[in-house]
Amino acid sequence: MAPLKILICGGGCGGPALAFWLSRTGHHVTVVERFPALRATGAQIDLRAQGIEVVKRMGLLNDVRSKVVAEEGMAIVDSQNRARATIMANRSGKGAQSFTSEFEIMRGDLVRILYDATKKDVKYIFGITVGSFEQYEDRVEVHFSDGRSDTFDLLVGADGQGSRIRKAILPPDSPEPYKRMGVYMAYCFVPRTEADSNICKSYLSTSGRFIMCRSHNENETQVYFILANDAEDLRSIPRAPVEQQKEFWAEKFKGAGWQTDRFIEGMKATKNFYCQEVVQVRTDTWYKNRVVLLGDAGYCPSPFSAMGTTASFVGAYVLAGEINRCSQDLPLALANYDKTLRPFVDEIQKNFSSFSKIGWPQTQLGISIFHFVAEMACFLRIPDLIARFSKEEVGGWKLPDYPELKQQCE
Repeated sequence: MAPLKILICGGGCGGPALAFWLSRTGHHVTVVERFPALRATGAQIDLRAQGIEVVKRMGLLNDVRSKVVAEEGMAIVDSQNRARATIMANRSGKGAQSFTSEFEIMRGDLVRILYDATKKDVKYIFGITVGSFEQYEDRVEVHFSDGRSDTFDLLVGADGQGSRIRKAILPPDSPEPYKRMGVYMAYCFVPRTEADSNICKSYLSTSGRFIMCRSHNENETQVYFILANDAEDLRSIPRAPVEQQKEFWAEKFKGAGWQTDRFIEGMKATKNFYCQEVVQVRTDTWYKNRVVLLGDAGYCPSPFSAMGTTASFVGAYVLAGEINRCSQDLPLALANYDKTLRPFVDEIQKNFSSFSKIGWPQTQLGISIFHFVAEMACFLRIPDLIARFSKEEVGGWKLPDYPELKQQCE
């Protein structure tokens, strides 16, 4: 097998996970990241289902375990901070993960693990991105944002849900790739207080407002403001100046109750703040000739599916496996990647499609009913039983075996 020269645009989780497999099977891999340094920041993410098995096959599970967040479970609380229902993490070693996965980890820690595992064999270039590219039968000519150009056998777009690579390969008459949920989210880090613990807390307020807080260390607590509102004029908020975004969230959550005043004050002071519209990325086009999409760029399942990181790791594994099976016929490799992975992606995206319609009570009566149902479910141990007796694999989709990849990690 002749080694391929491969460019990956995006240095988050999916891109370096793909670089891990490709570099270990002898390919020449370059990763470009538009940020000037390793972007080892971000909120809490997790691994679930088939994603855990992929990390096992990478030989990195112990590295991940060493950095997991000590979150014990999730409690639904009322305005007096009383837990109405609590769902603990499933640590039985059997069945599916609950709301809190056994493998909760800060995004920055996972990015560093991947970088450390690949930096000797993969060329990383920070502070640039792909400006444009042209495809030919036997190569892709890439023009970078700093004026340089180079040719590659394959270009991988792992550049997130707003992917410019995706935009460049979609047919002109393609429908918009975003499935909108009518939900917006902002998160920030605030100082931890005695009111916080290793239990994630979620709080419902009227008008489709939802707040969640979870602590990842002794000093900081993550706060998530979530708003169910499908008004089109809100779509510009994530692109507004940060101070304007903060003002928007402060105004929307004013008077929401619980610890909202504390969280709003913390949000105003912090530099660690991010805002986004919650969407799924759905497109029939995952590749074109010698350009292919990976992770959120091609099939973001939305943050609330809890499967975004897993989808990136599984996608990287399948793409690397198919490339190594058909390295001399990349169009066939990419077609097989699409055919093999799409049933898994369809399943994880389907699981969240109705969430925004049933999970956001607008009135105090709706919240009271939600609390009652959650309380009864936990009293009857239904979440625990579901987790223990559900299959670890989402949708029964089996992770493929790629002997070429397995040999490199033994």
